[in-house]
Amino acid sequence: MRYIPNTKNDCKGMLKDIGIDSSEELFSSIPEGLRLKERLDLPAGIPERELSLHMKDLGDRNSTIDNYISFLGGGAYNHFIPTVVNHLISRSEFFTSYTPYQPEISQGTLQSIYEFQSLISLLMGMEAANASMYDGASALAEGVIMAGRINKRDEVIISAGVHPEYRRVVKTYANNLGIDIKESPFTEEGVTDLNWIRDNISEKTSALVLQNPNFFGCIEDIKAAEEIVHEKEGLLIISVVEPISLGILKPPGDFGADIVTGEGQSLGNPLSYGGPYVGLFTAREKFIRNMPGRIAGETVDHNNKRGYVLTLSAREQHIRREKATSNICSNEALCALAVTIYLSIMGREGLKRVAYLNLQKTNYAKKRLAGLDGFKIGFKSPVFNEFVLETPEPPDRINKKLIKKGIIGGLNLEPFYPEMKNSLLMCFTENNTKDEIDMLCEALQRG
Repeated sequence: MRYIPNTKNDCKGMLKDIGIDSSEELFSSIPEGLRLKERLDLPAGIPERELSLHMKDLGDRNSTIDNYISFLGGGAYNHFIPTVVNHLISRSEFFTSYTPYQPEISQGTLQSIYEFQSLISLLMGMEAANASMYDGASALAEGVIMAGRINKRDEVIISAGVHPEYRRVVKTYANNLGIDIKESPFTEEGVTDLNWIRDNISEKTSALVLQNPNFFGCIEDIKAAEEIVHEKEGLLIISVVEPISLGILKPPGDFGADIVTGEGQSLGNPLSYGGPYVGLFTAREKFIRNMPGRIAGETVDHNNKRGYVLTLSAREQHIRREKATSNICSNEALCALAVTIYLSIMGREGLKRVAYLNLQKTNYAKKRLAGLDGFKIGFKSPVFNEFVLETPEPPDRINKKLIKKGIIGGLNLEPFYPEMKNSLLMCFTENNTKDEIDMLCEALQRG
């Protein structure tokens, strides 16, 4: 929307036309005690040149991956983004991308959404995908709620290996819906304790929720989990926070998952200090009418020409509120477009190559770090991208030393898992060179 300034005479004219003497009368419904009487305590205006320099100075104070080496992951990953992704999403017809209400004049946007759904379905090995969600955490929470709609059960088992912040979002969503959330522990190998699940799952269990790879980077046994939950006629929900892993791992759909959600940031979207990101949501076709958000479809018009439409839109704005499956009002269309372009450019082989690079860098780092005095690899399970590193001193102290050497270290796990003292979650992607990993090891060894 353009900013159009008004003169004092313009304002007087508008006030006269609506029958009031001052703009203050527009706020007469607000109690006097709540109104701000004095001017805001803001600095005086400055020339644009000075403002630009001031903003640049503030920005330069940030520690970014442009001027630091980063080994930080935990749900946000530093991957290479081909130049063509930003070039295409910056085109004027896409840059303010939003789910269209008039499909007849929004065929390009609807087609891009349809292509996004098709690619995400293929990636996850599922039959249907929606037009995207806000982020991976809210997508998982919507999946938990959806499971209850399907089987009318109100107990959910969620693995402690699921991203801690995702679990908090799930609990927030479930808090007033009568959904009982139970957390299953993880084993000494860093994966979900399936024996605990066997002992605690019941006919009341609506769904079992796992993340793969899990928060520690460990690969879960999805097939064994699927057999356990389906024996009780519950649903299996898988969260894929690092979708680059699907370049070498079988998709969750191949193991019988019923609902697969995830985060699409790794696929062509920058770190952006934590957002905006894009939630992925897929499910079996038989559950499609219980899915949140919107679904775009391909059809033909009366001239038999191909066209795209909003096929399903189960939100409260379009149908009676009590029948809405979600109050999600927007899809992250611009971020979803970046995902679509990234996957289209990379293709199967490109994604596989990136995944192998990640795996190779991670394995090299594990071998190097395991050989340092006082350091130890936390879990023995196979990992992708990330692993737990046990440290000889508090992680925060280590990270402060690293940042002085231009290195952003791993994630301190103790705030999320109090039992995991002196443990860092280290992340390695294709953007980390061998020299950078060697530099990290040298910095850690010197202390």
